Amino acid sequence: MPIREYVLPYGKGTVRFNLDSALVASELSIQDYPPIENPPVAIREAIRNPIQSKPLKEIVRPGQKVVFLVNDSTRVANSHVFMPILLDELNSVGIPDKDMFIIFAVGAHRELNEPEMTALVGPDVARRVRMFNSNAKDPAQFQYMGTTSRGNDIYFHKRAVEANHIVCTGSIVYHFFAGFGGGRKALLPGVAAYETICRNHALMLEPGAGMGKLSENPVYEDQIEGTEMLRPSFLLNVVLNDKKDFLKVFAGDYIQAHRQGCEFVEQIYGTEIPQPADLVIASCGGYPKDINVYQLQKTMDNAWLAVREGGVVIILGECCEGVGSEEYLQWMKEYETPERIEEKIRSDFVVGGHKAYAVTRLMKKAQFILISGLEPALARTLLFTPAQNMDEALALAWDKVGPHPRVILMPQGGLTVPKHSPSP
Repeated sequence: MPIREYVLPYGKGTVRFNLDSALVASELSIQDYPPIENPPVAIREAIRNPIQSKPLKEIVRPGQKVVFLVNDSTRVANSHVFMPILLDELNSVGIPDKDMFIIFAVGAHRELNEPEMTALVGPDVARRVRMFNSNAKDPAQFQYMGTTSRGNDIYFHKRAVEANHIVCTGSIVYHFFAGFGGGRKALLPGVAAYETICRNHALMLEPGAGMGKLSENPVYEDQIEGTEMLRPSFLLNVVLNDKKDFLKVFAGDYIQAHRQGCEFVEQIYGTEIPQPADLVIASCGGYPKDINVYQLQKTMDNAWLAVREGGVVIILGECCEGVGSEEYLQWMKEYETPERIEEKIRSDFVVGGHKAYAVTRLMKKAQFILISGLEPALARTLLFTPAQNMDEALALAWDKVGPHPRVILMPQGGLTVPKHSPSP
């Protein structure tokens, strides 16, 4: 048998294992696209020649306050590269550092500590401008802006409301119910109040919500309607490859520039498969995509698209920060089955609980074996089948699908989105 060693990312390291290469039908990767050779030059070019917008330095006037909304630790955007450029660009037209600040778009995630904030934007930027968290569960931080046509009361962080200009930053990837990340998500859910986030995310249960879909997606449409109540002045979004290299920079109008970025993501991250596999072996892509189970779910969604009904998915995700949501864990302990969780989320939607639904609905189709740093008992509580290593995981898989399965490998499982080839 043509035994081959495979190496997949895991946390900040790798997992190595041997497999008969004849079983591997596909090894999915993002499309080969040359990285940008000089990112700072490309970033300046993008913000000076934006999409359907004036250049950034023609929008902001001296004396005005500018807030930059920046990704948290769960989403890689290389903010440390573009944030100094954005500050310098505004300095050049008389906007001092004291009139600019950052809010980290943590949404309903945990707040960041000072070292984490500094690591995200770089020590130079951290010294130059003030940096703030957004604590979604602290009502005192938020101001009411209006109510959307779907009945969502929109509350945004007061510091964002008080600024003259909002600049949304981040990276664009597929999102399992909001279509794509990036764009308006820096504001909603990024710096929105908890109830606003919950009401918006509850729309994931409605028809039209889904991965790679913006048109007639109720989640996206509600986010746009809410964001229009505090319309951002400018957007800078990037698309990265699995090595965190810049592939393209999109800047300008927060809707139109983002949509062009989404079209590019579809070309780069979408990967065709001829037919579903008996066994999918997927890595999240390493840290921080596998920082916790909450983030690991994105890889599960992608792998779910590649596996057949009744098949097996092996997920490699270190989960160094554990589950990632106490609410999610409590739901798993209390409701225990996919059916009870779905019933509960439809009657009482909460962020965290929605993750329990998002994960367990996938488990109706396939068995999910998890290689992680979690205690086995905890992994079982989350309805995974735990495995200590790849040998154990493969043995469990063989028991379910036999020793000669059709295998698809997904070394960049957090990025690659399988698409079924059209029948000839």
